[in-house]
Amino acid sequence: MTTEVPQTSEGRGGRLVTGPGLLLVWLYGVMSVGAVSRSAYQIATEFAHAPLAYSLSAVAAVVYAFITYTLVRGGESARRAALVCCAAELVGVLTVGTWTLADPSAFPDTTVWSDYGMGYLFIPVLLPVTGIAWLRKRAAAV
Repeated sequence: MTTEVPQTSEGRGGRLVTGPGLLLVWLYGVMSVGAVSRSAYQIATEFAHAPLAYSLSAVAAVVYAFITYTLVRGGESARRAALVCCAAELVGVLTVGTWTLADPSAFPDTTVWSDYGMGYLFIPVLLPVTGIAWLRKRAAAV
């Protein structure tokens, strides 16, 4: 009878939370908490005021939380999933950012991604770019 020893993140293709990856995890974790808190409060108290904006903030929260999870989990499949999510996040930030500038009346209130994340010091647009660069570098290292 053999027992399988669970593989660590090292055994699944390498750690993603070394060096700059640790900062990414921290930033995505902070953004997750902020976006979840903000969207939950806004959806619970003022959803009728700006349903699109508040729903998009909730989507951002889910994306941030998933990327945080995959970075902590580590391994090649998690790296690929995080890479896809970072790319989707970047598309979302660029789309919503452009939309909020082109048609401000569509958003009676801001989202995390409004104006490319200006209300969050542009972290929402810088984070996926940095994440993509880090995750691609980690792929080359493996």
